[in-house]
Amino acid sequence: MTSTRTIAPAPGAEGTEPYTVPLAPGVSAYIQPDGGWCLNNAGIVTGGGRTLLIDTAPTERRALLLRDAVAAGGAPRPSLLVNTHHHGDHTYGNCVFTPEATVIGHADCRAEVLAAGLQLHTLWPEVDYGHVEVTAPTLTYTDTLTLHIGDTEVRLIHPGVAHTVGDTIAHLPEHGVVFTGDLVFHGGTPFLMMGSLSGSLRAVERLRALDAPVVVPGHGRVTDPGVYDTVEAYLRFVEDLARTSHAAGRTPLEAARDADLGEFAGLRESERLVANLHRAYAELEGLPLGAPLDAPTVLADMQTMNGGRPIACHA
Repeated sequence: MTSTRTIAPAPGAEGTEPYTVPLAPGVSAYIQPDGGWCLNNAGIVTGGGRTLLIDTAPTERRALLLRDAVAAGGAPRPSLLVNTHHHGDHTYGNCVFTPEATVIGHADCRAEVLAAGLQLHTLWPEVDYGHVEVTAPTLTYTDTLTLHIGDTEVRLIHPGVAHTVGDTIAHLPEHGVVFTGDLVFHGGTPFLMMGSLSGSLRAVERLRALDAPVVVPGHGRVTDPGVYDTVEAYLRFVEDLARTSHAAGRTPLEAARDADLGEFAGLRESERLVANLHRAYAELEGLPLGAPLDAPTVLADMQTMNGGRPIACHA
């Protein structure tokens, strides 16, 4: 794997507490360690008397901490909010910022937020989410959309079906910064259950072509484009394993259990391999990209891969 540079928290920042990383004038990343299940990142862009948020957080408490971080940096309350995709860790906190903030996302992100409802409550009912209301994007796009926050241009790009059917990349070209959403997990295993393997490979190429030297992943610390090599290598590993295992008539669980993760053994959430194989099998069998999988089966297989233990939400 190609080595990557990690941008560490500011001196004095707690290892388990959220922290902000200044990236450019008026641009910061909001990082939630350790980047595991439901500990996502957000972005703060401010200028011209306005503030844009890129994603929120999975609980009311964490969304309020994000709101406090915006205020602590001297930025106005957010008036725009972009969701990089529909998953609850990135969207549950929308309701903390509305109606003052207009929520923006891909058209399929809006549809999936509404269809999923309180999805995290179903997966992890024991978590204290606080007061959460399903709040979908009210301004949608289908290919690209450009926002201007003061003098900062923020280009929203839909890469096609990848992590989900409604992903958004947020690119700040003059600052050389890209917020990838969950197209990139830095230090974590990619997750394709609701998206596409082939589409994720295309998304990596789209990200590379932006040539942004600063990469803010959906989970994990701020890094550089070297992270794309790791993501691509893992996706190729899944692609090869799926092709040979499917041809041999093995189930995704059988293939995952016997797989040698090799250089990817250190990635968090390794149980995601079986979900990724389910997705790869679906594509080998000709199903449309992003077609719904049998979620109970996939989730049960991930629990099996997790040593029989339920997957833990870190929020």
